[in-house]
Amino acid sequence: MLLVMTYSQGARTTLRNVCRSHEEVVVRRFGRAAVFEETAYGAFLALRLRAAHDGDVQVERTSPFNEFEAVEADVREAAAAYAARTSPATPYAKFAAGTRHPDPETLRDRSL
Repeated sequence: MLLVMTYSQGARTTLRNVCRSHEEVVVRRFGRAAVFEETAYGAFLALRLRAAHDGDVQVERTSPFNEFEAVEADVREAAAAYAARTSPATPYAKFAAGTRHPDPETLRDRSL
């Protein structure tokens, strides 16, 4: 997929127009950004935007996030447990304290 991000009002307007005119290529739209299908036509539209707006448009190639390949089991389990917690106002650091779930500092220091 191609992630197209805009940094000016003119570029955002053009992105909006491209997304409306070429819905079949747009995977998802986020206001100032959009994800295009990774096809030659998607690349053409992204490059057309960048050519029209120079540095106000950034294009990045992305890949789908597979949590089972990229993330270790303890992180997935901690996320599921935290989402299912009984008190929604409990911050993660307090929730993880005294459990087998990794603390926030450990998570910050670990690479995917």
